[in-house]
Amino acid sequence: MKLNELRDNPGAAKKAKRIGRGPGSGKGKTAGRGIKGQKSRSGVAINGYEGGQMPLYQRLPKRGFNKPNRKNYAVVNLGLIQKFVEEGKLDASAPITEDALVASGLVRRKLDGIRVLGKGGLTVKLSIDVTGASRSAIEVVEKAGGTLKTAAPAEVTE
Repeated sequence: MKLNELRDNPGAAKKAKRIGRGPGSGKGKTAGRGIKGQKSRSGVAINGYEGGQMPLYQRLPKRGFNKPNRKNYAVVNLGLIQKFVEEGKLDASAPITEDALVASGLVRRKLDGIRVLGKGGLTVKLSIDVTGASRSAIEVVEKAGGTLKTAAPAEVTE
């Protein structure tokens, strides 16, 4: 095989439809926009426009509230921590900190901290030190003989 013989797989690269390039192109003259009207003109965006009538998204009442200083935690389930310990990606003998979780690849980034939830089982005795944890997670870790230390007190999560 030579460089000049390199070729894409058939059907891998589709030619772009050239619009408004004469009748032979199949998309000439009006370029697929029909005849006259607002949508045949350039620079038109009618995405919620209702012909001057108050649009639906403005007629409906506003609801809810977005807290500006809300904390955004990275969430980890105990089942995943157990799996990573079994695979040797986390050291069970050393305390499991937020940095260790990030280094193992279990969490991509810390965000405002890491929060441990109780989904999945835990059979190994672990010492976990994170920002937050659910009550169920703390119970599961202590039942396995380990400790779960949090910076924030345990919150109730449904």
